Amino acid sequence: MTAALIGIDWGTSSFRAWRIDGAGRVIDAVTEGPGILAAITQPGGFEGALTRAIGGWLGAAPIIASGMITSRNGWVETPYLPLPLDLSALAGGLVAHETGFGRIHFVCGAISDRDGPSPDVMRGEETEIIGHLADSNPDGLFILPGTHSKWAQVRAGRLTGFRTVMTGEMFQLMRDHSILGRLIQPGPPDPEAFGRGVAAGGQGGPLLGRIFSARSLALLERLGPGQIADYLSGLLIGDEVAQCLADAPDAPDAPVTIIGRGDLADRYRIALQAQGVRAQIAPAGMAQRGLWNIAQTAGIV
Repeated sequence: MTAALIGIDWGTSSFRAWRIDGAGRVIDAVTEGPGILAAITQPGGFEGALTRAIGGWLGAAPIIASGMITSRNGWVETPYLPLPLDLSALAGGLVAHETGFGRIHFVCGAISDRDGPSPDVMRGEETEIIGHLADSNPDGLFILPGTHSKWAQVRAGRLTGFRTVMTGEMFQLMRDHSILGRLIQPGPPDPEAFGRGVAAGGQGGPLLGRIFSARSLALLERLGPGQIADYLSGLLIGDEVAQCLADAPDAPDAPVTIIGRGDLADRYRIALQAQGVRAQIAPAGMAQRGLWNIAQTAGIV
């Protein structure tokens, strides 16, 4: 089947690509490939890595790409577009780059509070949000869990604000490189331990003080070695959710959508429920859908 567009979501450690037909439907997909940190060290750099990943597709359809591939460490660094940001702005801000197999259109990132004391940036998440808005309510709070989670506010179909929280990276550092991690032993997922952590995360007081309970509870044998990681995960996610909801007073009344995959998205849903907020998990394919909508608006397809 003939493709009208090749869409690529290329992150720091992930790679996904889709062949998309003229109706916006995926006709083929590649979900494994080198992230940008691995690709840059391979023969031929990014162009070589892309050729090895989807070489059979190249040259037959326009290409559009988003994610950390457009960062300072990526293939082409694109600007950050200011808020409020909508589909038309993303389509109008595409950066074209010529390669040996044709032109690639790179999606710009977004910046919040550029001149303020705490500017914030995103690359890739804006495309996923735009993908969801094409088929849903144009208002609400969007949560994108990950190494660096994003909390994004959308009003009237425009991204109006967001915050990045380094919860995932902090969990990995504490699990793998802290004194807490020395007590952790692998085990099956423990929903009860995660729930206990969420409850602790929603309490007051300094977060760094509450984190130490992952060690003290284990030392007192009130938390098993196989439960510590789930407890710590719950505590960090619970704190993130409690603090971010406090800064979003209309969150309980506006739609709350989690854009993510697998167990992590469900963990955020559970933590939100513990705070009295019901959230829906978006169906898969938001990045692909966003790339299609941007390309269509830009007249690439």
